[in-house]
Amino acid sequence: MSTLTPPEYPAAVLPSDPMLPRPFRILRARAENADTFTLELEPADRGPALTFAPGQFTMLYIFGVGEVPISISGDPSRPQTLVHTVRAVGAVTRAMRQLKPGDMLGVRGPFGAAWPMEAAAGNDVLLIAGGIGLAPLRPALYSLLAQRDRYGKIALLIGARSPEDLIFRKELEKWRSHLDLDVLVTVDHATGAWRGNVGVVTTLIGRAAFDPMHLTAMLCGPEIMMRFTVQELFKREVPAASLYLSMERNMKCALGFCGHCQWGPEFICLDGPVFRYDRLAPLFGKREV
Repeated sequence: MSTLTPPEYPAAVLPSDPMLPRPFRILRARAENADTFTLELEPADRGPALTFAPGQFTMLYIFGVGEVPISISGDPSRPQTLVHTVRAVGAVTRAMRQLKPGDMLGVRGPFGAAWPMEAAAGNDVLLIAGGIGLAPLRPALYSLLAQRDRYGKIALLIGARSPEDLIFRKELEKWRSHLDLDVLVTVDHATGAWRGNVGVVTTLIGRAAFDPMHLTAMLCGPEIMMRFTVQELFKREVPAASLYLSMERNMKCALGFCGHCQWGPEFICLDGPVFRYDRLAPLFGKREV
């Protein structure tokens, strides 16, 4: 179904209004698991490719349905194709899962703070993902591998509820073939022919090689998973200033106008979604916030 007819905006107008969705056409759509899918998009107007930094997000809009914030999950070095990996959990994302190649979406962005790729240079890097949290971390991994000589040891730790819930499965095998990348995967519940690790993702931290005093750790996943991961890293003497978390909470406008994503003194859409942990510490994990 075609959900958005590209308006004939002049190319020069497109980048100037952050509230104006640009029309993008779906090139490819594929299922990652039962409730998660990946869309590859291209501009359907006369505007430029959408360049972005790892960790940033866009607002995706379906005419007549609504708009949602989704982290970009593609390769920053290939901005001509905009990639989003989405979990169908609400009306907009469920409608998005029905889209096919050739259908249209509105795109605003990119928005938000990025993963600290420059600050990580010279350090060991630890990427820790829970479930679909691997999607916002994937652009960071692409960037790390593209400039591999700038970083020390790199480890990717992935946790999922079950083997069926893993995403990017074919790519996982490719990443495992890198001799200079340590990839560890665990699931909460083993099913079928799974013979890998069983347990929460924090159980993998002790198996990863890194120098805690020269480390940049990037975390993305459910808040409870990140809270216990932070505690485990503290036990290994990793400083709070070395930890970065992606916090995607209640973002609606992406510009700080609506206040939906205000979290204490911070606006997730403007000041995040990537935060250094010492900025979050006063509020992180408090139930009432």
